[in-house]
Parts: sequence; C-alpha cells; structure tokens
Amino acid sequence: MKLLLTVLKGIHKPAVYVSHRRCLSSCASGGLLPHSDEPLIVGSSRELVQRLGSQVEVRTAFITEEEERAFLRELESGLKKKRYEFDHWDDAIHGYRETERVSWGAACEEVLNRVRSAAFPEGSPLLGPVHILDLDKTGYIKPHIDSVKFCGSTIAGLSLLSDSIMRLVKEDAANEWLDLLLPRHSLYILRNEARYNFTHEILKDEESVFNGQKVPRQRRISVICRNLPD
Repeated sequence: MKLLLTVLKGIHKPAVYVSHRRCLSSCASGGLLPHSDEPLIVGSSRELVQRLGSQVEVRTAFITEEEERAFLRELESGLKKKRYEFDHWDDAIHGYRETERVSWGAACEEVLNRVRSAAFPEGSPLLGPVHILDLDKTGYIKPHIDSVKFCGSTIAGLSLLSDSIMRLVKEDAANEWLDLLLPRHSLYILRNEARYNFTHEILKDEESVFNGQKVPRQRRISVICRNLPD
C-alpha cells in the first residue's frame, strides 16, 4: 500500500497520511469519484493507516446506476410512509428514516450477494434483516459504536444517492482518526478493531470536507449488512 504525506486543511491536524485505493471497476456517473491517484482514506498517522489497512475498505463503483434504481424502486414506497426523525432513541442519528428488509427482488439480491462475498468470510452467519438508513440532506450520524450484543465483527454498507464522509475516531484517544470518502455507489467495510475500538459517524453537510475539498451532502440512503456476534 502506497502511503504519502499530505496536508489536510480544516480537519483535525494539518498533517495526515493517506491510503490510495484505486477504482475497482468502471466508475458509474452521478457522484464524486476520485481519480485513481487520489485518496479514499486519510488518517492521523502512518502507523494508524497501516494498522487498520486491512480492516477499513472503500470500494468505489460497487454498484451501477441501474442497480441503485433497483434498490430505490423497492425501498421508496415504504420509506415515504415514514417521516424523518430528529431525535434517535440513543441520540446517535439526526434527521433519519430507517427500516429493515428480509426479502428482495432478484436484482437487489444479486448485489447483496456480492456484498456478502466481498465483506464476510465464507460461512459467516449474517444478521438476517438488512438495515436501511435514510438520511435527510440535513441529517447526520453522531459518533457511536454499534452494540456488540446485536452484531458481530464486520459491517458493510452501500452508499446510495449521495457522496459522504465517514469519520472513525479511537474511543480512548481522540487524536487517532481516519476519514473515509464514501462516493455514491461505493461499498465501505469496517472490520475488527475498526469496528470495536473506533466510533464512526457520517458528517453533516456543513462539515463534509475531505482532504481539503468540500464534499456536498445530499439525501443519503445506506444499505447495511452485518454478521452475527460470535
């Protein structure tokens, strides 16, 4: 993995280390996608980026526009019956609608099978319902760690409709952090230490800056798969 020292203005420290991840397939239009030599992950230190390199992954253009439309066709009618909530039960999310889904049409199921193959070890027992989180343009997810009682060592999420920034911060050391650029149509994967020892959040629009570049936040739907606890 090639690591370069660069400057990040306005987020945490002025100096960060970056991890370069190249686009794994032809890039679908409709979202901000970095060029092949631009970073998807920046961090507070070289050591942290190296240590979490196998535990934090962003795969750009994981789905196509047509596959995104297939998810929206299945989800929109149910989401429209809900209203955006601005007070989550544990104060972790602001401006959201959510649901769970067990059964999918063929096109979506094919994508979810790709997610499972990419993110989880073969034979790993998965949490049955797929979690759907719909963030309003003004919505955001506050720093939190998902309960170990309800999900296991790996989280994998598709990003629909909008680019966004995910921030990971070490629970007991706020000066250790990673920022992940999540382009529309991408898949992110968090495993093990990145899952258990770091909070994760989706930045609000006014804070959505990555590597010195503004990343406008629109309405964002995430389709999230998790495995079961050990």
